[in-house]
Amino acid sequence: MINITNSAVGQIRKLGQEKAAEGQKLRIFVEAGGCSGFEYGMSFDNKKEGDHVLSSNGVEFLVDATSLEYLDGSEVDFDDGLSGKGFEVKNPNASSTCGCGRSFN
Repeated sequence: MINITNSAVGQIRKLGQEKAAEGQKLRIFVEAGGCSGFEYGMSFDNKKEGDHVLSSNGVEFLVDATSLEYLDGSEVDFDDGLSGKGFEVKNPNASSTCGCGRSFN
């Protein structure tokens, strides 16, 4: 399970109206890269074979099977305060994270 906080839900809906094409959902994924070995990513995309369609706080989103292994139990938050980082993934599976909040090991 991946939890999306209320503050992230609002921002995802706003971005979806601005950037998503008809029928696209938010995709949350993990890819090799970043300063700690793996990097979080988000985009609007169409469902692909093997994707899991998950839901949290009324938002449906896509996660591929490999990314779900890394992200299970995570929380996606959005911070728009003075020193806000934007979207941030709080991942209990990460052994270490980078100060940027987008990279983990």
